[in-house]
Amino acid sequence: MSFRLAAYAVCIRDGRVLLARHVPPKGETNWTLPGGGVEHAEDPFDAVIREVAEETGHDSVVERLLGVDSGVIPAAERAIPGGPEHQNVGIFYQVRVTGGRLRPEPNGETAESVWTPVPDIAGLRRSSLVDVGLALAQTLPATGHVAPVPIGGLIPH
Repeated sequence: MSFRLAAYAVCIRDGRVLLARHVPPKGETNWTLPGGGVEHAEDPFDAVIREVAEETGHDSVVERLLGVDSGVIPAAERAIPGGPEHQNVGIFYQVRVTGGRLRPEPNGETAESVWTPVPDIAGLRRSSLVDVGLALAQTLPATGHVAPVPIGGLIPH
């Protein structure tokens, strides 16, 4: 089994959520939250601020920890065939943009970032991370744990 620890930003402003259009080298394009892998010896708190800057061009501050989600993607459902099953542990933070200018990620897999009205998200091909992050932001569970998000339709792993 492969494993990834990642930090994700849930940025909500005026009824809009900051989303990043992820264009992987292989597989389909989808919308996701700004964020990504925590580097070796990096604090996830610092990682989410770094990822927002890298992927969107925005400066940001963490306002609060929203929660942690853990999910296992079966080998047969991985975007890259032939790999083992994969566990992703995501740490979700409520993040506020403080400056910078929206732009694509230079030399990265984020083609663009946009402020998307919350009602429009349901019609987007998106990562399940978007739904997890929004559920955490809307419910603010005391335990920091959200019920599993069903995967299907427009929502890939």
